[in-house]
Amino acid sequence: MGEPAVLFKNVSRHFGDVKAVDEVTLEIQHGEFFSMLGPSGSGKTTCLRMIAGFDRPTSGQIFLYGQDVSNLPPYERSVNTVFQDYALFPHMTVEDNIGYGLMIKGAPKTERMKQVDEMLELVRLPGFGYRKPSQLSGGQRQRVALGRALINHPKVLLLDEPLGALDLKLRQQMQVELKAIQKRVGITFIFVTHDQEEALTMSDRIAVFNEGKIEQVGTPAEIYEHPASTFVAGFVGTSNLVSGEVAERVTGSDARFSIRPEKIHLATVDDKVDDDMFYADGKVRDVIYLGLYTRYLVELDGGGDLVVVEQNLRTTSMDVMKVKDQRVRLLWKKEHVRYVGG
Repeated sequence: MGEPAVLFKNVSRHFGDVKAVDEVTLEIQHGEFFSMLGPSGSGKTTCLRMIAGFDRPTSGQIFLYGQDVSNLPPYERSVNTVFQDYALFPHMTVEDNIGYGLMIKGAPKTERMKQVDEMLELVRLPGFGYRKPSQLSGGQRQRVALGRALINHPKVLLLDEPLGALDLKLRQQMQVELKAIQKRVGITFIFVTHDQEEALTMSDRIAVFNEGKIEQVGTPAEIYEHPASTFVAGFVGTSNLVSGEVAERVTGSDARFSIRPEKIHLATVDDKVDDDMFYADGKVRDVIYLGLYTRYLVELDGGGDLVVVEQNLRTTSMDVMKVKDQRVRLLWKKEHVRYVGG
């Protein structure tokens, strides 16, 4: 597999009594699109800043392709960062913004302009070189920032919530474009986000952060389908967490388990239960029609609630609303249950 692009060895970063990052050990491989996912204050951005050199570990070591960079200044590291606010020079044209790093390095103008044109093609902005940032949309400014970072040919590109300022449709479009660009340039992208959908959409692997520690590292499918903890099950997507008496009524054990809402089938109370299934009966307390799918909140007999999500393949909003206050049976395959600790 070769030398990891980034290696954290027992890295901590303390701010007074606050442990922003607490004994983190992590390997990120060359060419990965790797996401650091977690809520605000979970330590993901501090880890990114330590890779960039904007912050230094209180203890532990950080390696870039085998080199200990723990105490190196940012300009001695082969990394570049793309920020949420783009950080473009408003008085400069797009091509001058993109070529700025090469200009600082003293690259000849002809070579600089050649590389700028290549970057404009890469980020799908040919013909935009003479515009100013104020003449661009948010998505276009984000692409300029990306081109400016990539023109320096960093070994690792760091992206700090770069899509956070964009509206939903543009954000979804940029997710696809970012992944495509990463595949074309073939370098390691490390992406910080609190948005689970972003992380699931783009990443080869994800590290889920919580309170300065990593709860789980895995592929999007592993993280979503096999959460390692209660926190991961609840934070990544929507999950029903069931324990105690409710769990015992369903599975015969009071061990805490999670079941994803889309794995549950809404049926009538006399529907047959196969041997490979769990079930629970109850009453539909609320129905939320969301166009693509409908979310049902079901109050179980004997206490507890489960959320169920079903795609609206043939139904309309009027059809689904009729289910409210009706008694139903919830069915799901035993193989879809995940027993989670912590």
